[in-house]
Order: sequence, then C-alpha cells, then structure tokens
Amino acid sequence: MRCRTPLRPRARLIDLILLDVDGVMTDGGICYVDGDREAKTYDAKDGVGLWLAHRTGLHTGVISGRSGAAIVRRARELRMDEIHLKVEDKLATYLRILKKRRLRDDQVCYIGDDIVDLPILERAGMPVAVADAHAEVVRRARFVTRAPGGRGAIREVIDAILEAQGKWGEVMASYVRPGRRRPVVPPGGREPR
Repeated sequence: MRCRTPLRPRARLIDLILLDVDGVMTDGGICYVDGDREAKTYDAKDGVGLWLAHRTGLHTGVISGRSGAAIVRRARELRMDEIHLKVEDKLATYLRILKKRRLRDDQVCYIGDDIVDLPILERAGMPVAVADAHAEVVRRARFVTRAPGGRGAIREVIDAILEAQGKWGEVMASYVRPGRRRPVVPPGGREPR
C-alpha cells in the first residue's frame, strides 16, 4: 500500500471498515441479466479478508448508492455489520453509523474509488483509495492500495490493519503451527470465498 501518512498509528485505532461496493468490492463492471437483475463478481481473497476481520473482532460494512440481491447476499454471507444500499447521501449515512456505534472518525477505515466517496474519505481516520480509483480520489486519499478494486484491494487493507493491531500472528498461528487451535470456521463448515 502506498502511504502519504504513517499507516500503523492510524491502523491501530480501526474498529470499523466501511467500503463502497462497485469499484471496491467489485471491479466496477455491471452485468445485466434477464429483466432488472444484475450479476456481480467478487474476489475470493477479499472475502477471506473480510471474514478474517470479522473473526478478529473488527466490524465491517458497505455504503452504496446501488442495490441488488447480489450485494445483499454477499454482505450477509460475509456477516457484515452495516449494510446501507440505495444511499443518496453517503456522508449522512456514515455519520448515522458513527453515532449508532459510538465511534469517532479515527476509528474508521473507509475504502472508496470515486468522487462520491470523497466526503467520507475526508473524515475517516484511515481513508483508502483503490489503485484504479478516480484520479481525484487517489490524489486526496492518504493511502492507496496496490491492487485494483475487486481484485484484492480490500484484503490488502485488512492485512495491513491486522498487522498494525498485532493480530496477524494470531491469524497465521491458527493455520500454520501444529498444535495450535484450529481456525474458527463459520456455520456451513467452510470459509467464505
């Protein structure tokens, strides 16, 4: 991740990771199928990253101007704490989330890709643009991923937060050291992809 500000001090404070959907969780493409239905493609590594965030006590959520069954399904599958769709004023929604959760701006990481995300990016303690974000967003964000939206950018951010918070070793130990506790697997018996 490219950083204009030291990452660790900001990442250590994060409790909530919020993201846009199109261009962040997905590559920004929209595929229309029969009637009003849409199809979206999500990155499996991003999904595992969001699952790890949840497993280590971080909260996650989406704020999107769009809606659809695919978004709802993915957010629920990943046990996201905040799901806000068809949002016209992202900043107003963000402020309601902070009030409800009794959080400060510095406890929030927001990942965005376009100018509609700038009002939140200007407030969040850890404002992140995906690598292929609009030029204005890249210019103004303090952190920019190396991966593009929908292709591992979320995982990159979550790994950095977990590392800064000292949780990465715990995650790795549950997978690679014999005799350690087994990874917690969600209902259904498998990790999300």
